[in-house]
Amino acid sequence: MTTPASPAAPPHAPREQPPGARDPRDPHGPGPVPVPVPFPGSDPVPAEAVAPLLRGVAVLTALTEAGGTLSASALERQTGLARSTVDRISATLARAGYVRQDGRDTVLAPRVMELGNAYLAALRLPALLDAHADALADELDESVSLAVRDRDGIRFIHQATRRRAMSVSFRIGDLLPAERTAPGPLFAAEWTEPEWAAWRARRAADPADAGFPAVPPRATTADDFEARADRARGDGWALDDQLIEPGLVAVSVPVRDPATGRVACVASVVSHTSRHTAADLRATLLPRLRTAVTAMETELREAPPPPPGPPPAGLAAWTTASKHELGRDFVESLARGLTVLTAFGEGRAALTLTDVATATGLARATARRALITYEHLGLVTARDRTFSLTPRVLSLGYPPLSRTTLARLAAPHLRALTDRLHEPAALAVPVPGTDPAEIQYIATAAASRVLTVDITVGTRLPAARTSLGRALLTPDDPPGYALADEELESGLRSIAVPVRDRTGRPVAALNVATHAARRTLAGCVTDVLPHLRAAADHLQTDLRTASRFTRIPLT
Repeated sequence: MTTPASPAAPPHAPREQPPGARDPRDPHGPGPVPVPVPFPGSDPVPAEAVAPLLRGVAVLTALTEAGGTLSASALERQTGLARSTVDRISATLARAGYVRQDGRDTVLAPRVMELGNAYLAALRLPALLDAHADALADELDESVSLAVRDRDGIRFIHQATRRRAMSVSFRIGDLLPAERTAPGPLFAAEWTEPEWAAWRARRAADPADAGFPAVPPRATTADDFEARADRARGDGWALDDQLIEPGLVAVSVPVRDPATGRVACVASVVSHTSRHTAADLRATLLPRLRTAVTAMETELREAPPPPPGPPPAGLAAWTTASKHELGRDFVESLARGLTVLTAFGEGRAALTLTDVATATGLARATARRALITYEHLGLVTARDRTFSLTPRVLSLGYPPLSRTTLARLAAPHLRALTDRLHEPAALAVPVPGTDPAEIQYIATAAASRVLTVDITVGTRLPAARTSLGRALLTPDDPPGYALADEELESGLRSIAVPVRDRTGRPVAALNVATHAARRTLAGCVTDVLPHLRAAADHLQTDLRTASRFTRIPLT
């Protein structure tokens, strides 16, 4: 790795341990630090790598591959870490907002998507090309995806899917083996011989594709991938004829970087054989895909350079304060290491060591060791004294959350609100096209009371007679909240506030309901409203993070 000269690693720097050995700095930890690098021939762990950062990445990777939720004992088994280490790592990740504790389970939280968002913002391709992919999906009524190369695999950076009973279930951030996809031959057409050698070694080491949890096990070891790459080089397009699983077909065309002429990403139309055969995709949909790709390449050529976005602020101070508050349960080196990834973003795709240190407030030595760790894990690449994020950053929690819904985002906030106030809470959205306007409940949290509100998910009510509807109908009127006093039903009193998306548009409303004998109207405002607004703020933060590069359905 190309970095400024630095002194030798201190004696306590983590070094590769023999099997069964223990890290001398962590008497409770296991011997070898788990390193989630699923490809053969990985280099030994560098002496200057940050061991807690390796462990934190291992925990996030395990949670991602498990769909977002694991118990502490399951994390212990998946990562090979001791229970005490898992608990400290999880506590630190929870403090950062990247996970939350749900009973005995550790669950990925929407804020972890900030890491993947940093990569996608720096890449710029989703921001420039998503609209073209979405328009093509609408035109063809088929799923359209954008993928980039990740070593000898492909990783999705955008998915425009159709809402059907039979639809494609891949998510942004999912990693697939190149040889089982339509984009793969197009990327492989540019591989060097060492890259082909690495692919052959990976195939030999993992014949069933166990390192690719997003795809079913390989049905056969027979493969004509090298011949397909040769054809793709000449044809300028490639097909997937049921390579991933029976029934799934796709056609792909490369989107080339106007500055280099190399493949920047690959656009694909994906369907199934009950709608199109592979030959039909080529004959009927390939021309329209090529037209869309031409528009994408024009977009890349004409887009002005992005102005640098604001770097994160106060991260080093936050980690110090958290350490003082939580003590030994907070792994400061893990928290500081994770802040390094958020230094990247739009207009900040390639950063020097000094840039990273300045953006995060970390010492150069701390930032350097984190970058060394990330380069070893394949999350960062170094070139000409600058560092860039790789697509592998999307493996840190992004796929399970990229298909979330507003109701799922709201669930923990509703439960926390109900636990705090001992009153039921609910989230509702407007029902399009209704006159007079209606709202629909999409999430609720019940309170443990004998006399309580019982409105089920899916219920529709007149907007004008509910606090939820009023908060949506007049979200900007002072004082910014809405009350309903025994208008829907005798004794039912509620207060609601709007929930806004990234543009500031109200898309939902959050309320707390009570019986009139328990709280006065004034009490709803003084005692309930501050907690209600705090819950709405937390939900808005999650929604804005999750929806930066993904579409979050309201229902």
